Amino acid sequence: MKLSEFKFDLPQNLIALHPAERGDARLMVVNRQTKQIEHRKFGDIVSYFGDGDTMVVNDTKVFPARLYGSKEKTGAQIEVFLLRELNREHRLWDVLVDPARKIRVGNKLYFGDSDLVAEVIDNTTSRGRTIRFLYDGDHSALMKAIHELGETPLPEEIKNRRKTTDEDRERYQTIFADDNKVGAVAAPTAGLHFTKNIVKRMEINGTQFTPITLHVGLGTFRQVDVEDLTKHKTDSEPYFIPPATAEVVNASLDANKRVCSVGNTVLKTLESSVSANARLKPSEGWTDRFIFPPYDFKISNALLTNLHLPESVLLMGVCAFGGYDLVMQAYEIAMKEKYKFFSYGDLMLIL
Repeated sequence: MKLSEFKFDLPQNLIALHPAERGDARLMVVNRQTKQIEHRKFGDIVSYFGDGDTMVVNDTKVFPARLYGSKEKTGAQIEVFLLRELNREHRLWDVLVDPARKIRVGNKLYFGDSDLVAEVIDNTTSRGRTIRFLYDGDHSALMKAIHELGETPLPEEIKNRRKTTDEDRERYQTIFADDNKVGAVAAPTAGLHFTKNIVKRMEINGTQFTPITLHVGLGTFRQVDVEDLTKHKTDSEPYFIPPATAEVVNASLDANKRVCSVGNTVLKTLESSVSANARLKPSEGWTDRFIFPPYDFKISNALLTNLHLPESVLLMGVCAFGGYDLVMQAYEIAMKEKYKFFSYGDLMLIL
């Protein structure tokens, strides 16, 4: 398929800038067999799953990856977005800087009134740099300093239209986030709407929740700039599928039950580790899987996802799962019904 096939006119006022209360978002339910579309509340998701079904969630934890510093000598204000840690011992990080034209190899950056300082040691892309933190404490102390100084890494579409608040630090995090799985620079947003109460109600009905870990990178939001989708390359992201999760998922598949990916991050992680007999394999590694129509899914048979921006890789993955015509029809209805789009927006459940 072509990039232009995923273009549509999305009114700016339909992009959610603030989150709804957990559990209160709207839910559009799309049935692939009957083509029926229902309008529900997120709490109604309980009624669509039952005994033997599995919800697979991403337990990654977002860290405050956006730092603001000043350049030595000139004092110029610089935004430093931490993408990933390259070497823990040497404190090397892959980052994006803005404005990039002012940042050269050898420059030192100072963050707030703290003793956190970074030196630029390499150029990677037009905005990309490798930096080394010059810090006396151990790794946990460094991460504590980053957490104290950093800002919640809201996507640019939200950040450019409002200030980041203290509420975002809690709200841009799912209830499944594991303190031992810190590493995402963007939230697995479909999971933002679950509450402990909703999870408990689903578990009482016999639905199991089981985790995978995929540390979400900015590649999820990277603009596709080629018309031929086969030529688009996505960034690699680290993932982990534990043996217990593979066991739970495969038991549901063997019993012809539902396996629902909570978000595109889960969807592509599961498709990155499929056995020869179309079952989930426990594994750990990196995935750069880019899913767009047509695609034959082996593991997931249900998907919970946000409503995504035009021409985004996330929309392409949803169209691959739900069927291009049906999903685009549902998006037209969503706009007419004033559903909210993007990370803090409403949800779609595809069955």
